Amino acid sequence: MKLGLLLLAALPIATYAQDSIKVSSSNEYPNTFSSGSANVQPFDNKARRFNDWSVSVGGGAAFMVHSDLRSITKDKTNWGYNAYVSLDKQISHTFGLSLAYQRGETKQQAQLDGAAGIAAGIGHANTKYNQIALIGDINFSNLLRRVDNHSPYRWALHGYAGIGFQNFNTSLHDNNEFRWSTSPARVPLFIDQELNIASFYSQFGLGLKYNISNRIDIEARTMYIISGDDEFDGGGWAGPADYDVNSKVSKYNMINDSRSDNMWTVSLGLSFKLGKHMSHLTWHDPLQEAYYRANVLENASTDLVVCEKGDNDNDGVCDDWDRELNTPAGARVDGAGVALDMDLDGVIDLYDKCVTVPGSPDNNGCPTGK
Repeated sequence: MKLGLLLLAALPIATYAQDSIKVSSSNEYPNTFSSGSANVQPFDNKARRFNDWSVSVGGGAAFMVHSDLRSITKDKTNWGYNAYVSLDKQISHTFGLSLAYQRGETKQQAQLDGAAGIAAGIGHANTKYNQIALIGDINFSNLLRRVDNHSPYRWALHGYAGIGFQNFNTSLHDNNEFRWSTSPARVPLFIDQELNIASFYSQFGLGLKYNISNRIDIEARTMYIISGDDEFDGGGWAGPADYDVNSKVSKYNMINDSRSDNMWTVSLGLSFKLGKHMSHLTWHDPLQEAYYRANVLENASTDLVVCEKGDNDNDGVCDDWDRELNTPAGARVDGAGVALDMDLDGVIDLYDKCVTVPGSPDNNGCPTGK
């Protein structure tokens, strides 16, 4: 109880202390509560040195893999497509976020075992999907770049991971249960998954970017999508009967033990970097900038120029700061190049016959009568 009251009383003091000693201008020294730099200033649009927004578009092939019906079999590759557009925000030189819309279609096939497979033949399915995702982007090239690597920085390896929601429509056709027939009455299997909380999915992948110019990047990207849904490949509903070996429905969803049908995409895309600055934050490594500046300083010329204007009166004091440029030869001078006059009688010591006694200039610096 006492400790709690003490902390409560100390809180306003600590708050006031922090506010009262913070750095408020670039002329003050840093303190515990500052960023560690005397050059403290608000971070706003005027302070930004790099662009950090971009728009990306791309497309390529899509395949249903690690599922019951698959796009790639030993006899055939069923090609699908994918396309995406995203709004990208670079948070730092190593991390960014993208809000992406993706769509595409996959084509896949499978055959049941035993008599059911002989009767149905090869089942063919297709999946059309739309996805909205938030994707994190890690710039491995900036994160792992060697400090002694001073080569041109035009290639970058990126890692992606994200989550989102999707809707999809599937259809399954075979020669038995899922075919168009009036006698017996049969139709292909159609599944429509709406965009809702049940359509949550995740994805991860890699991308290799090339910096074409300060406005455009090109990227080859591959992504692995984990649907979390056993209906995604069109193999059937994920109800209890679809996994009951004694039920009479076709068992396409039991070909693979996994309850998640997953997809693989490969694509080629372009990123259009937005903003008024000459470079984008994703291509900037602050450590490399610091090392570059240190290297420039280390290799800069260290020649020290002394007496740029010379010493015309040869008194040992450079004319750059000599206050008496015509000192007589042989006269002793002070640090400013002025001839010494120890007794301050107006006669410099070089000509003063009585150096320690003030006298008349007409008497060689000695008192009259001597």
